[in-house]
This record gives sequence, C-alpha cells and structure tokens, in this order.
Amino acid sequence: MPYQNNADLPDNVRDNLPSHAQEIYRKAFNSAWDEYSDPDDRRGNADREETAHRVAWSAVKQEYHKEGERWVKDKD
Repeated sequence: MPYQNNADLPDNVRDNLPSHAQEIYRKAFNSAWDEYSDPDDRRGNADREETAHRVAWSAVKQEYHKEGERWVKDKD
C-alpha cells in the first residue's frame, strides 16, 4: 500500500507534519514497504505496514523534532 502522494498519507501524518516532513515520511514508507516485503526481514511479529510506518517515523526524526505540539526542522 505505498502512498502515491502526500494527500494519501494517514490523517495523523498529514495533520501533524509539515509538507517537507510528509514527503520524507512518504518516501521512507514506500522504500521500507518494498525492502521489508519478506517477513523474515522484519523484527519479531511486526507486519509489513507496521514496519514501514516505523521506518518512516524514524526517517522524519532524522531531520525534524517535536516542540510542544509542532514538528520543526532541526537546525543545521
């Protein structure tokens, strides 16, 4: 279930992340969706979608952090 564009992302992603962070999330999710298609490549009993969402959030956290209720880009 890869996402074609940011408008297709889950509400909790679209409603909370800035557009650039949504793009990071979408690309990371789609990549992980392909990479972890084999259950043997996943940790524990995680399903493919759960694994892809975890990877996507991790990718966002590489460039953004939460300040209060808002996600903001890290300073260089």
